[in-house]
Amino acid sequence: MNQAASPSSSRFDSRAFLKTLPGKPGVYRMCDESGTVIYVGKAINLKKRLASYFRKNLDSPKTKVLVSRIQAIEVTVTHTETEALLLENNLIKSLKPRYNVLYRDDKSYPSIFLSSQHDFPALAVHRGAQRRKGRYFGPYPSAGAVRETLNLLQKLFPVRQCEDSFFGNRSRACLQYQIKRCTAPCVGLISKQAYAEDVAHAVMFLQGKSSEVIDALVGSMEQAAEKLDFEQAARYRDQIASLRRIQEKQYISQEQGDFDVIAASTAGGLGCIQIFTIRGGRNLGNRSFFPRQVDMAMEQADTSESAAALLDAFLPQHYLAATGGQGSRDIPTEILLSHAPENMALLEQALNVQEGRKIRLATRLRGQRARWLKMAMQNAEQALTLRLNSKANMLQRFEALQEALELADMPTRLECFDISHTMGEATVASCVVFDLNGPLKSDYRRFNIEDITGGDDYAAMHQALTRRYRRLKEGEAKLPDILFIDGGKGQLSQAQAVLAEQQIKGVLLVGIAKGPERKPGKEVLWLSQTDIDFDSDSGLLDSVREIILSADAAALHLIQQIRDEAHRFAITGHRQRRQRTRNTSVLEAIAGLGPKRRQLLLKQFGGLQEVARAGVEDLASVSGISTALAELIYDAFHTNENE
Repeated sequence: MNQAASPSSSRFDSRAFLKTLPGKPGVYRMCDESGTVIYVGKAINLKKRLASYFRKNLDSPKTKVLVSRIQAIEVTVTHTETEALLLENNLIKSLKPRYNVLYRDDKSYPSIFLSSQHDFPALAVHRGAQRRKGRYFGPYPSAGAVRETLNLLQKLFPVRQCEDSFFGNRSRACLQYQIKRCTAPCVGLISKQAYAEDVAHAVMFLQGKSSEVIDALVGSMEQAAEKLDFEQAARYRDQIASLRRIQEKQYISQEQGDFDVIAASTAGGLGCIQIFTIRGGRNLGNRSFFPRQVDMAMEQADTSESAAALLDAFLPQHYLAATGGQGSRDIPTEILLSHAPENMALLEQALNVQEGRKIRLATRLRGQRARWLKMAMQNAEQALTLRLNSKANMLQRFEALQEALELADMPTRLECFDISHTMGEATVASCVVFDLNGPLKSDYRRFNIEDITGGDDYAAMHQALTRRYRRLKEGEAKLPDILFIDGGKGQLSQAQAVLAEQQIKGVLLVGIAKGPERKPGKEVLWLSQTDIDFDSDSGLLDSVREIILSADAAALHLIQQIRDEAHRFAITGHRQRRQRTRNTSVLEAIAGLGPKRRQLLLKQFGGLQEVARAGVEDLASVSGISTALAELIYDAFHTNENE
């Protein structure tokens, strides 16, 4: 869970909250002042969906009342919209929020039923207890998913879907036969053997063995295209796309079991533990924990080491201290971890003794377990970003920055520049802006660098700064209190020269140089004021001083945060420009994805748009596409979702 605002807040700051959200699928929970969840919803794009609640003019009186009671919003990021739908359903049932529509029947997931008592079996929607003789497929997340599947099956395999009473009293074929969605077994227009083949194909499809079906459709599509029957080819393409949508992990569970999935993330002196609860193969929800203190040793270590140390401290407190010997906490048989804590074997042994049964801690995961862990890791990082960008935390960091840099007044606007290119190709400079509320994305800027020697970072920085602060003279930009440059003395010298040329004074320049070990927490800061005359001969100002802050300093964490954001923004812009420069599609820019695989991918999904909306596992189901390559394809379409 990502806590957006503390329950003590007098009013929920929707503007600050929305800035932190990703444009990914997920579930959101709205809480009142007591922390009670009052509404649960899903979204294909969390940022857009939640922004719709805070428009000036809301049509629904119910929505107005709901929004007026919001004191916090928690979000869970999922891989696909389907996963969000399933999690939403589980949370509504368990939490029973006041403003959600609640259904009395808990068996709300429908299935597809195939009767077995007839020579000509029928397919139908089924809810409730499975007492009738036949085969059941599913359950599915919604009745709409079942109807879509049955509708598609009618087109592909014309197995009847009528009631037995209707079937037994026909004297002539019905309309379904006329429109080629049934073979009229009711009046003997198809043999039992031929009908059984259609039933067998339908069963294979419902069992997930649909690759053969898709291959056949791809072949038909190519044949239609060769005959210039493009309308028919388009219909096959749409059928392929529909088949792929059906395959997007719409079953509630493919692997039964009870797990806790725990991921840890650290950044900027803070740590977050994310716990997902999986029971009976169903995702029942998640929760975030933010340790009060992060040890200095964690800060000086790399990200994986600090996350492992965080788990090492958290797990015994969560599982051993909480039970009090009475088993009050539900400890599952398996606990899946994002990182291996140092005392993992000892903790596993202690849990076995306490529970009197085998408890397994696991870090090397495959299949569905790896998918759950990836989701938990995503949410840990999202929750940590939200906490880092919260108003209270940001204000404390700005105050710490003022003290560390010995400034007379607290800075209120920070800017940071970075350069990104690949061997000098498609150079892009980024400028990111922070104020007391955190990242100010409306003021972010990118600069496509032209007319310089490839790989000349100094010239690139000079050009970007000149273009940025020339606009300041024209009244199109605000003057920052501190200008950060990702680099050492050389990059700082370029900033000094540009601001001197533009006659801009009163700005503190800070170069962020990596330390000798190039590890976070070892940065060297070079400080210079712009109100001192620039020495054009030496290329440096007369007064430049060096500062090294401790690894656990809040001021350094703020500097690292804005530096990393500038780096991310520059890399994203560079990749976009490089792709446009090479005049290629998104797929063509992916290493390891050659022409044959691209063509196969487009055919199997029915077009680029369907490839873009597919999950990693759906992509990996295509012949020749490994899981690693599927992740690259997925990332290529989702790189910019957090911007």
